[in-house]
Amino acid sequence: MFGGLRQWFDTSETGKTPDYRFSLANERTFLAWIRTGLALIAGGLACAQFLPPLPVAHLREIIAILLLVLGALVALRAVDHWARTERAMRLGTDLPRSRFPAVLAMAVAAGAVVIIIAVLIQVF
Repeated sequence: MFGGLRQWFDTSETGKTPDYRFSLANERTFLAWIRTGLALIAGGLACAQFLPPLPVAHLREIIAILLLVLGALVALRAVDHWARTERAMRLGTDLPRSRFPAVLAMAVAAGAVVIIIAVLIQVF
């Protein structure tokens, strides 16, 4: 397990240096994912602090915790994808495929549906 974590920090020791434009593009993508993770964490904190109690018991807390966990997962996935992409560019291999954007989109959509249902229950 820790061998994989070490690879996050040792990307410059693998292969040859790629074109800087590609490395910088990879870094911009990483930073976009970090912003997404931070936004999810901020949303989780906002739900925990400012969302009024919902008609379903503890739904507010569940939503907050799910957003916080999702934000943490996005941040971890961002660094893993950045390191794998950097390594692939240095070794001249195909870039790693990722299903994570689709999984994240489905999770956000499912969360939105749950919140819509909760709001509709509260209204009616």
